[in-house]
Amino acid sequence: MKLSQVKALLPTLDNVTFKLEHGAFVPNHFHVTEVGTVTKNFIDCGGTIRNEKTVNFQLWNADDIDHQLKPKKLLNIIELSEKLLGIEDNEIEVEYQSDTIGKYALAFDGTNFILQSKVTACLAQDQCGIPQEKQKIKLSQLQTVQTSSCSPNSGCC
Repeated sequence: MKLSQVKALLPTLDNVTFKLEHGAFVPNHFHVTEVGTVTKNFIDCGGTIRNEKTVNFQLWNADDIDHQLKPKKLLNIIELSEKLLGIEDNEIEVEYQSDTIGKYALAFDGTNFILQSKVTACLAQDQCGIPQEKQKIKLSQLQTVQTSSCSPNSGCC
């Protein structure tokens, strides 16, 4: 989800709620402690130079359980970040504490923002020798060819 999509949704919401894919909600008293741009410059295992930019939201649970971030307040934080930091309309990555700091993609289900798990991947599979996965076929699905008995000079022997 891009920053512009979040900005368009916020004015239509009464509350800002974040939900993990498995169904657990981020507590209502979370804080957005950071909004910024993360730039990642790197070389993949195939030698290709890559540059990625994401908008970063960091969520943190505080002890003040009476606190609840309202959509207008989050929109103001985003707009201030755009103005002062020059944040562009990039994909959002959300940091949220799990066993360690987890990084999540962001989606919306019509009511809640959904923290979607991210996975690692090889970006240069054609360059680093990882064989492509072979198609799996069940032997029971193979068709057997019915042939008549072998005759001399037929080439079957």
